[in-house]
Amino acid sequence: MPVSTPKRPRIAVLADSDTRWKWGALTAVRIAPGPSMETAPHEGAQAGPLLDGFLLRGRATPTPRQLGEVGVHADSLREVTAVEFLRAMAEESYDVLVLSLVGGGVQAMLHGLARVWEHRTSRPVVVTGYVGVVYEKLADGLLLRHGADLVLANSRQDADRFRAVYEGVGADASAVTEVALPFLGGAPYEGEHDPSAKQGRRPYTVVFAAQPSVPDSRRDRTYLLDRLVQHARRHPEREVLLKLRSKPGEHTTHIEELPYQKLVQRLDPPANFRLVYGNMGEVLDRTDLLVTVSSTAALESLHRRIPTVVLTDLGIRESLGNHHFVGSGCLASWDQLDAGHRPTPDEEWVSRQGVAAGGASRTESGGGSYASAFDAARGRIAELLDRPGGLPPLTPYYTPVTAPGYLPGILARHHLGPDGTPLPGAPAADKEPGPVRQIVRRAARGAYRHGVQRVAPVIRRMGEL
Repeated sequence: MPVSTPKRPRIAVLADSDTRWKWGALTAVRIAPGPSMETAPHEGAQAGPLLDGFLLRGRATPTPRQLGEVGVHADSLREVTAVEFLRAMAEESYDVLVLSLVGGGVQAMLHGLARVWEHRTSRPVVVTGYVGVVYEKLADGLLLRHGADLVLANSRQDADRFRAVYEGVGADASAVTEVALPFLGGAPYEGEHDPSAKQGRRPYTVVFAAQPSVPDSRRDRTYLLDRLVQHARRHPEREVLLKLRSKPGEHTTHIEELPYQKLVQRLDPPANFRLVYGNMGEVLDRTDLLVTVSSTAALESLHRRIPTVVLTDLGIRESLGNHHFVGSGCLASWDQLDAGHRPTPDEEWVSRQGVAAGGASRTESGGGSYASAFDAARGRIAELLDRPGGLPPLTPYYTPVTAPGYLPGILARHHLGPDGTPLPGAPAADKEPGPVRQIVRRAARGAYRHGVQRVAPVIRRMGEL
């Protein structure tokens, strides 16, 4: 008799931006019930879960290029409104659902799902979390995510903070599950390349990982760009790369009012300075020094043992997010970098961030190496799927009783009423938008982006006069 093939788990991912699709899709692969998967399946791979992607329609809906950068094959992928997604969840059967959304979106979906599943005897395990470093709105974001079966924490430090918040308001903290960032990995850094080596060896490469909204002022962004270009001029033997998140016309998780592509047009950078796009992991493959203000790319870099710098030039401030790296040993300024300084990361700090560079130990959290960082989540999902009688109803912390002045507004933004049902007139088309609707939508998005990137800065400057 032929050997039976285990049933592939079926997972749905709902995401509202390029970064959240990346986190959600890669997380889905790593937490899928079954054997541990250290890497995401490539295009056309048959192993791993059956993955259905849903992209929440909005200003930051990813483009095909942005989706392609993630490198995860989805068995199906479509754009939906919140109401369309809830209808799909009422009709389809999944083992796991990953909500990779901003906090308000997670809360709205939890209430909507509680409504559409209220008469079902079984439902998927609902998972949510954060796409990277959590450095602001900790309580607000966590309580908006409460009610999911698993709230993933990307590090031991985050897991401790998450539980403290939930327990502090009297909410159940059992959903908090420690994992790690799902996009860590890649080849470990092997050391600098000798700039005097024979032709054909790549030059020493400095990469600045830009962020769409940090910093947000023209002065600060211009300063960082000037310093990067100056570094390229000081070191003509080096390759200096500005790694950008999006191309003109694309949007990301955060609004980018002053794209570096626009700011660089007034400069005359040297030949060894370039703008680059694409998968961050591929850029790190050739990086000798990673510089950023507070990007999660710093953790990806540290994971590989690449020399990593978190800039202090603009101060160490909560609004910049670089305060998260206090104690990391990675804080430094451009002046220090130009003088040859290379920070040495603090091993204890790195460990607490869930970064397991070079197979570093995570024994304090019971994990082992990075390859086993998702075992606990996978085990909890398996237990929940095997729970006698199925899973209990979703019970978010926020209800019309606990937050009557807050919750209705969050739900209304997704066209849901206080009880989680669709409001009259909510967009819930049964088919793909026609050509006219697609043109109107593209025009509306273009107008929005024009307002964000051109009109809004002008209005702010006028207000400062």
